[in-house]
This record gives sequence, C-alpha cells and structure tokens, in this order.
Amino acid sequence: MENYDQVTQTISLEKYGIKNARVKYQLSPEELHDITIEKGLGVEVSSGALAVNTGEFTGRSPKDRFIVKDDITKDRIWWGNINIPYEADDFDKLYNKVVSYLSEKEIFVRDCYACADENYKLNIRVINEYPWSNQFAYNMFLRPTNDELKNFTPEWTVVNAPGFMAVPDEDGTRQHNFAILNFTKKIALIGGTGYTGEIKKGIFSALNFILPVFKNTLPMHCSANVGKDGDTAIFFGLSGTGKTTLSTDPNRSLIGDDEHGWTNENTVFNFEGGCYAKAINLSRDNEPEIYDAIKKGAILENVIIKANGDVDFEDTSITQNTRVSYPIHHIENIQIPSIGKNPKNIFFLTADAFGVIPPISKLTPSQAAYHFISGYTAKVAGTEAGVKEPQPSFSACFGAPFMPLHPSKYAEMLSKKMIDAGVNVWLVNTGWTGGPYGIGTRMKLKYTRAMINAVLNGDLGLYNYDDYHIHSVFGVAQPRTCPGVPTSVLSPRATWNDDEGYYKTAFKLTNAFRENFKKFEAHCSEEIRRGGPQRYAF
Repeated sequence: MENYDQVTQTISLEKYGIKNARVKYQLSPEELHDITIEKGLGVEVSSGALAVNTGEFTGRSPKDRFIVKDDITKDRIWWGNINIPYEADDFDKLYNKVVSYLSEKEIFVRDCYACADENYKLNIRVINEYPWSNQFAYNMFLRPTNDELKNFTPEWTVVNAPGFMAVPDEDGTRQHNFAILNFTKKIALIGGTGYTGEIKKGIFSALNFILPVFKNTLPMHCSANVGKDGDTAIFFGLSGTGKTTLSTDPNRSLIGDDEHGWTNENTVFNFEGGCYAKAINLSRDNEPEIYDAIKKGAILENVIIKANGDVDFEDTSITQNTRVSYPIHHIENIQIPSIGKNPKNIFFLTADAFGVIPPISKLTPSQAAYHFISGYTAKVAGTEAGVKEPQPSFSACFGAPFMPLHPSKYAEMLSKKMIDAGVNVWLVNTGWTGGPYGIGTRMKLKYTRAMINAVLNGDLGLYNYDDYHIHSVFGVAQPRTCPGVPTSVLSPRATWNDDEGYYKTAFKLTNAFRENFKKFEAHCSEEIRRGGPQRYAF
C-alpha cells in the first residue's frame, strides 16, 4: 500500500474560475465514503463497500467524446467518428459555463498522478462536484505521499460536473453530456454524466496521445503481470475475452489490469493506482481476488442491493455494465511499484463466437501488427436486439475509443518493440470450440489457463514444422501439442467434425477481417497488410 497521509490544508479554485467554492481538499477515502452516505448519494453494503448510482449514464458515451482541434492536435489526431473535433472558442465558452455552475458549491479536489514510472509521471488535479467521484479518483489514480504533495504542481486538470447540462445548440455538443480533451490547456472537461469511467478514460486518452507523440512510449489498453523470474506478460483484449481473469494469476504478480505504457528502456508501467472491474455475475469461486477486493474503500456502481445489504451481482436491471473500483492494494499479489521489465510474451485475447480461430497460435511480427490493428472479437446472439447469429466486432488496438492517433502508429511502435525485445505474440481464442455459438461450447477456462502457462513456462517448442502447423485459412502457427490440453482441442477444424461447414465459416470471418481492414490499408506498410488472412472466399 502506498504511503498516504491525509492532508488537512485547503486550496483556492479562483484561478480555475470557480469562485467562492467550499473546497474539500485531499479528503481520505473514509471521509468521502461517509460524506456520500450523509448526503444520501450512496449506501454502505454488507462488505463495507460504498454503492452508488451513476444516474442516466451507466457507461461511456463515445459519440459525446471530443478533442479540441488546435495547433497541437490538428495535424496529428486521426479525426473521425472516434475522435470528434471541437472548436477552441466553443471549449472556452463551455468551460466558463461549467466553472460558473461549480462556483458557490461544495467542491471536492484531489491531487494525484498517472504513470508509475517516475520518468513518465503525469501530475493531475481532479475537481469533482460529487464526493464519490473524488473517491473514485483516489482509487484509480496513483496516490502521492504527504511529502510529495508539499511541492505538487498539477500538469493536467480534470473538471468533473455531472450535474451540469450542456445546451447543444449553444455549446456545440451533440446532447447535454460531454467529455472534451484540450491538449493546449491540458484540461479534461466532463459534464452531464455521472459515469466515473469518463474520468479515468479521459486521462487514458490524453496519455495515448502524449506518450507516443512526445515520449516515444507505446500506450496500451491491456493488463500485465510479472513472473518470479522477472518476465513480464501483457494481455490485450476487449470486454468479455478474459483480460482481467487471465492476468490475475496466483503465481504471478499483477502490474495492472487495464492501462500501461511500454518504454524505450523495455519496461512496462501501470498508468493507474487501482482497478475498475466489471461486477456482473461476480463470485468468489470464479474471481476470488476481485470479490475479496470489494470492501471498505471500494465503490460499487449501479448494482442491486438485497434487503440484508448483500449485493446481487446477477441482477442487471439497472445495467449489464455494473462496476467496482478499488485501489490496487486491495489485491494481495501485486507488483510494487507497478512496473515490470523484460516483456517476453504478449497475448491477444479474442472470444471468437464463430469457433474457427485456433485456441492458441503464434504470430509473426506482421501478423501481430495486423491483428493488433484489427482488434477482433465477436458479438453473440442475444447480446443485442436483432443479433441472431455471431457477428464480428473490431476495435482497433483493442481500445479504439481511446486512441487519438491513427491505429497504424501504435501498431508500428508495437512491431518495432516486439522485434527489438524478442517478444513472442500469441493469439488466444477464449471463445467457442466444436462449432459456432449455439452449436459448439465455450473454451474451458482450465484449457486456456494451461495454454497460457505453457507459453510462460516455455513448453510450446520452437517455431518449426515439427512443433507447429500453419493454419490453412488464417496463416497462423498453431502448436501441435500443449501440456494439459487434449491434442484434438488445439485444431479448431478437428473439433467441428464438419470440414465443409468449418471452412465456409472460416472464410466468412476472413472476409470480415479484410473488409474491416480496408480503412487502415492506406496507412499501413505492405508487411503489415500481408499479416492478415491471405485466402478468402468470393
């Protein structure tokens, strides 16, 4: 646990345009917990954790995320429906309205920082309308000591006003909520939404620009852990692929579960000081570390509470996206500080609902870049209205909503680091086997863990014909044997018992890959373009 001491001093917010505010500065999580309950903004559940309701928004609103177009950003940002431009004059007008709204109110302020590596540290001041939002900032960002706070100079400021509603016709927003990054003024301005994820993702998005452009460091939407011999493993994956579960390993120390940087010095550091985990269907049997982290200091969002004070983790009547945030020291087996060296293996996790991608395969550098840009997983029937069969879903760099630069920039950096560091990259299908969703079954977690462990233990042999088979459709190298996994499971085609159906489905998926990749081709080298499936059906 970080050495954190309560600071009793207060500060003025006049320089931010917030006037006559009653400022509560650097309150302890216990104080913020109690104030939230006193104000009727949350309740304490039986585990001691705080439960709050984030209101209208229970998740991010990507169509309401903007970046100010100015001299720093205009020629660097990959503008489009992910990175939506916003006028600097409109920002100034909206900012003035927000700080006027916050004036005269009780405001909660926290100084904290992102990036565990001292060389990349980003000092942040978070200004919150609500006490529980400020406690979230305590949980999720890194916590300075009392001595560090004495000379603390914030570089970035987060202004968070969930109760302020924009007027689209006046303010240039799409609707009343917004999350806007201004790289010239170094401000993340958030309003109209109580969803706390906008706070952490605002800074994550800023770092996804700052680190590659100014620090030559690769930002990654991934989890990471380190073994007893000091080898770091990195896990990329979209929601539902097993990123958090597979990186939480009793034999390896957790560096972090969501956001990391990979430096020129070949180290991997956590951006954050906490975890923000999905709570849907959470149980001690399946995810004991996360379950036991839900205690005093943790914040549950949008969960249903039973009459006895217990949480009903299976009740999704408010949202499927129930969440819990907690400081990383609520997990026992962690790396201190949150820095790993010597990255040796990278895992791209995909839940392939078509059941055609091998459960594990080794990628060449060009294949790794291609799959990184693609960021494939699948939607299954029943998850959305009208979804009758599996549908491919792509999110560039396994985190498109947070990537201000063109995905090829991050992919080129990853390729170079892979080659320079001699890293092995693996594509792991945690999805379906024996057929697509509705026919086959989900890959057993014990088999996926066995494959991950085999990689980390060096048990999968050399990249040669005796040990690997090149997949005839996807071109990836699938191991012929793996300790703890039946050989038949390693070949997706063999699990189908229907060659024609298998290949028809596999070609259908490769066509989806190729169609998705068209928007990236002009920015990618021929080597990266050749990393995708080369065979396809007409």
